[in-house]
Amino acid sequence: MKNIQDIINQAILNEVEGAQFYRMAATQNTTPEAVEALNKLAEEELAHIDFLKRFSDEVTGGDITVDEALSANVPSPEIYSWGKLDKQNLNLALSVFSVGMQMERDSIAFYEDAKKQVDDPKAKKVFDELIKWEQVHLEQFSTQYDIHKKEWWADQGFSPM
Repeated sequence: MKNIQDIINQAILNEVEGAQFYRMAATQNTTPEAVEALNKLAEEELAHIDFLKRFSDEVTGGDITVDEALSANVPSPEIYSWGKLDKQNLNLALSVFSVGMQMERDSIAFYEDAKKQVDDPKAKKVFDELIKWEQVHLEQFSTQYDIHKKEWWADQGFSPM
């Protein structure tokens, strides 16, 4: 069994990397809606970090309860409407959503593995909650990727068979 604090530390690092990725993607985009959406995604990753830090405090003897940490779960806002994209930003959107989908899949796998590495039922509950968050992002990314992929195909003058 892995040390739960080591798992939490790695999870925090994963979320930091996600936030940095979305911030970097925001700086590369010129569409105001896309910049706003990417910055909101970064903020959601920061919310995950806060959630994990609060849980870490509980694990190491802090006074927060799992119920309080879980109450931080706020449904993800609809932040993926990027507006009309030009060719350059359409390519960027496809790349961002593609990488984002893989990051979310990796996060889900990480938290599923973390659940197997701990015996504490509270920790398993926290990891289940994080899995749900990441699954919501994955579903939203997949939907937006499909929309932008169809736009890209149309822009290229062909459609899939």
